[in-house]
Amino acid sequence: MCDTISINELLLTVPLLTGAIWPKPSGQAALQPVLISLSIPHDISSTAANDDLSQTINYSLLCSLLRDSLNDKISPLETLEALTSRIFDVLFSRSGSDPVVGEARLKVIQPRAPLNCKAVGVESVATASSGSSWTTGYVKHLCELECSTIIGVNACEREERQNVQVNVSIERWDSVVQRHNWVDFRSLTRTLHEKIGRSSYLTLEALASYIAEVTLRHLWVGTNPSQPIPFVTVKAAKPSAIVFASSSEIEMRRTYSDYPGAFTPERKMEPSQGDYAATHTAALALGSNLGDRFYNIELALRLLETPQVVLGSLDESATVAVVNTSFMYESAPMYVTDQPSFINCACMIETNLAPLTLLQLLKRIETTVGRVPSIRNGPRAVDLDIILYDDSVIDTRQIPRKELDDLEGELVVPHPRLAEREFVLRPLNDMIPDAVHPLLHQSISTLLVALEIPSETPAMSKVIPFPQCPLPVGYVFPHPSVDAVPPTLTYWTYTSGSSSTRRKTGTSSSCRTRVMATLNTTPDSFSDGATHNTLPTALEYAQSAVTAGADVLDVGGYSTRPGAAFITAEEETSRVGPSIAALPISVDTFRPEVARAAISAGANCINDGSYPFPGASEGEDAQKCMLEMKKIAREFGVPVVLMHSRGDAGANKDYDAYEYAGPGQAVLEGVRIELGAKVDLIVQGKGGVRRWLVIVDPGVGFSKTLDGNLEVLRDAAAVTADVYVGTGNRQRNALAGYAQLIGASRKSFLGVILEQKTGRKTEPKERGWATAAAVSCAVQQGALVVRVHDIQEMVDVVQVANALWG
Repeated sequence: MCDTISINELLLTVPLLTGAIWPKPSGQAALQPVLISLSIPHDISSTAANDDLSQTINYSLLCSLLRDSLNDKISPLETLEALTSRIFDVLFSRSGSDPVVGEARLKVIQPRAPLNCKAVGVESVATASSGSSWTTGYVKHLCELECSTIIGVNACEREERQNVQVNVSIERWDSVVQRHNWVDFRSLTRTLHEKIGRSSYLTLEALASYIAEVTLRHLWVGTNPSQPIPFVTVKAAKPSAIVFASSSEIEMRRTYSDYPGAFTPERKMEPSQGDYAATHTAALALGSNLGDRFYNIELALRLLETPQVVLGSLDESATVAVVNTSFMYESAPMYVTDQPSFINCACMIETNLAPLTLLQLLKRIETTVGRVPSIRNGPRAVDLDIILYDDSVIDTRQIPRKELDDLEGELVVPHPRLAEREFVLRPLNDMIPDAVHPLLHQSISTLLVALEIPSETPAMSKVIPFPQCPLPVGYVFPHPSVDAVPPTLTYWTYTSGSSSTRRKTGTSSSCRTRVMATLNTTPDSFSDGATHNTLPTALEYAQSAVTAGADVLDVGGYSTRPGAAFITAEEETSRVGPSIAALPISVDTFRPEVARAAISAGANCINDGSYPFPGASEGEDAQKCMLEMKKIAREFGVPVVLMHSRGDAGANKDYDAYEYAGPGQAVLEGVRIELGAKVDLIVQGKGGVRRWLVIVDPGVGFSKTLDGNLEVLRDAAAVTADVYVGTGNRQRNALAGYAQLIGASRKSFLGVILEQKTGRKTEPKERGWATAAAVSCAVQQGALVVRVHDIQEMVDVVQVANALWG
């Protein structure tokens, strides 16, 4: 029999607890219009032959029956699925004069809810069983949306959003009455609307596949054999695609098996169990806004690499290694704003721990560092979150799913708030800008660019902390399993880029250029040899620098001028040590033993010109020297300045290999590539120095011609610009975002300019005004630090330049 009697879109008004367009308080029903479409197989041949209504189903009476049984006076119904069941109860009732129905196909559409959705609905087929009961073996959920997104291959389509019509249906071969089949339409449509709006696909095919995956992810609860496997059908149409057609459209049907690897149930592994053979890469976010914030984060990172000490039940083969770090940022609190500012950063780790075991480790570290229970998004000593784990999608929540604001004891990866948090996206962008979000299918850099930040939100500033070295007398470090973390002495904030960039961000005056006073304790420095090489003269200079307003004192015991005499490490240490004990911050050396001795005497920054400085490295292993200096900087947690040089300051000035960068760009390109390679060696890999502790020096006056020095100084902001370098397989500039130190004070290239323009030869001490011009340019280019000799005069120059361009 193929005859059918149908009623299409019968309008009823019923109370639903799922709410109206806007959600109602929990437990409060909202009257909602619903459209009922009903198809009943029935042999109509007798009525067709005799024209006798009594021999068929009277659809008028059927409509009246539905109206009388389902109206605004009935008890509130939980969901559309519950309404569907109520209708089937009415249809299959055999009491009184109710119609006898053997089978029915029912579609229930809610046209006015939820928000951001044109309509949602449930469709099911039921058949009569014993008595007045009925059974179903099929249920389909429907939702229709219209979203605005970037979609298309043409250039014009990449510039503006366009509307996309989306129809999603979820089919299961199971009963509509089973609660595991119910769909939270409000949550699903909110998720789809948000994620479609943030997507940026070239083709409808890719967008539809993404929508199907997002929908399946919403339904995913792991491999439970008692639950039916859903099939998702997506129709996606572009009304603006073709001028002479109403739309272009594609349709596809997908289930879990169409996304291999994306829907693997998380195995809940105890810390003492598991196979530690596989190595995974994970991104972690760290934050702190209580106590010594920098100490807390550094301690957490050191504990992270000793997992067996923190989590005693772990096998000895369990490993965690920090292999990359972001810059460090100071950011205003989000969500709960009445609390101190946060310090935020991120790191990449390599580990053989399973995700849930890693989560346990992080929670234990939080407790060890000093985190105590607080309000959600409230103050905390330290917070560690797993943001990404390989390209896995993990959700340990079970039905009923916990809300995203209540994930205690659960793991959701990628982090569900990733795309809305600048303080997470920006650190990730420092390390893995091209990594693709496994659910949003957009790169980290794309998500950051697309992030809408309210205009009143304070700009995030980068941060460089300076530790207190040596450790204070009586200081007790309570964690003997890791190198002692010193307390924080002070910290600097800064923004990268030129003054125009800084002005746009509205950063505070704390993001200013600092002055580094140069104390040479050498008898043969090019600028002030034998002037401050005794303790009294060094102390006098240090005191004058502090009085003048210098921010940091740089003490050096080895001359870097061309042709400087070779001295031993012991002699360099004997020059530096006494002055360090008086008032230094930075030690200017390329020797690890000198750096260690200087830090032990009180230095808290290493100004490292080379690894080691060629011409003074006979008998020294350059690679060993570099690794040892890296180890020292990591051990003490001190900032390090890394300078571009090719050896002797007066040699190796040919940059023809970088002419491809364009006129006036070859030296800049050479610095980006050569210094970038050195920085990557120091920052990345196991045992790397934290990215936030590195300052780069483009090496003005070192291995560059006069024009090359002017090129670097004139466009210093380009040295650390977020651009691509190289030819062929171009790479992101490894120096992108780093703070810069520029040291042009009294340099010989300034003397060459003066001689060329005026015919007058000058001694280094006579280049004060020329230095002032170079310093002013460095401030305008956004340098964090300028290294100078004439302190009072240059402090004045920097103060005015900061007022102009800071």
